[in-house]
Amino acid sequence: MDRVRADGPGRGGTGAGEPGGTGEPDEKWTGWGKRARGQGSWDDPPRTGRTGSAHPADPTGPTDPAVLAAFARRVRIRMTVTAVVAVLLMALVYAVLVLTVPGQLWEDAVLVGRHQDETLAAAHEASRTLDHITATSLGLAVLLLAAVGLLRRRYALTAVAVGCVAVSLLLAEVLKRFVLPRPDLTEAPRHLLGNSFPSGHTSIAMSVMFGLVLVVPYRMRGLAAGLCFPWAAFVGAYTVAAGWHRPSDTFGADLLVLAVACALTAALARAGLVRPGPARRFPLRFVFVVVPLALVAVVGLLTGAVLLEAMPALPSPGPRGPALAYRAGHALAAGASALTALCFLALLRRVDLDRPSSRADT
Repeated sequence: MDRVRADGPGRGGTGAGEPGGTGEPDEKWTGWGKRARGQGSWDDPPRTGRTGSAHPADPTGPTDPAVLAAFARRVRIRMTVTAVVAVLLMALVYAVLVLTVPGQLWEDAVLVGRHQDETLAAAHEASRTLDHITATSLGLAVLLLAAVGLLRRRYALTAVAVGCVAVSLLLAEVLKRFVLPRPDLTEAPRHLLGNSFPSGHTSIAMSVMFGLVLVVPYRMRGLAAGLCFPWAAFVGAYTVAAGWHRPSDTFGADLLVLAVACALTAALARAGLVRPGPARRFPLRFVFVVVPLALVAVVGLLTGAVLLEAMPALPSPGPRGPALAYRAGHALAAGASALTALCFLALLRRVDLDRPSSRADT
């Protein structure tokens, strides 16, 4: 036995940390170190501790402060740029569809066409769906967001998720009532003159979906979006179907919520509360969330564009004009909401809003 120890460990010999070892560590204890020096293969086992448990690569991602700061800066810049672009697009929608004669004529035709095409719109069903969006349901949605964040002890994310809903709805009401009037440029009937830009219902639906996406864990982000998408992305279309809002109202609300959510996420990045997400792929998220959103966006926007092209010229669209205008507005509203949701998910791709857990920090 003494001779074996003097000659060093054999195939089953002892390592440096074992009693009677020679000071030369056994290969099974140094697999990762050899790989780091380019001397071993990826089949070498990882180093184990005294408890025998393996310690894989740090699952929390990079820990270098310079790397994390650079990543947070990139996230902050792209979120800020997107928020500014969303505000500019919202102003463009308002200028084109609310402050011009052709825009008002088309949206008036949408409202008129809604009464001519009740079967296609399922207007009564849409009205019943929108009737569920009340102060009570809004309060329950906000409580749900707060509960998820507080149970996870993510207080900054809780404030951001609840703030996304509150700020979006507050801005929508202030803009609609005090800032963005709807002038009468077409001498339309009195019942078509009310201002409704941007839509409060669409703002609520989209902000609740975005808030839930922000507050849940990274791995559950796709599930949250998938559960909320069928409701949120179609609320805008329902408001048009029920005759409660014009298409521009839903476009404006989508862009408003996107701007608010991006601005709040940029604030998280500025505070250093973002980090790179895992590089792993989520095929189910792609199949059941991204693909349906993309299909609704593409089909809705293309259908709306085709129907707009088929419309007779305004201001005398003829008997078919209002029905075509309504169908186009209905399709465009659904497509715009889906595109907005898809854009926000793309901006959050591989952006983890969770801080590292205390176990990982130790």
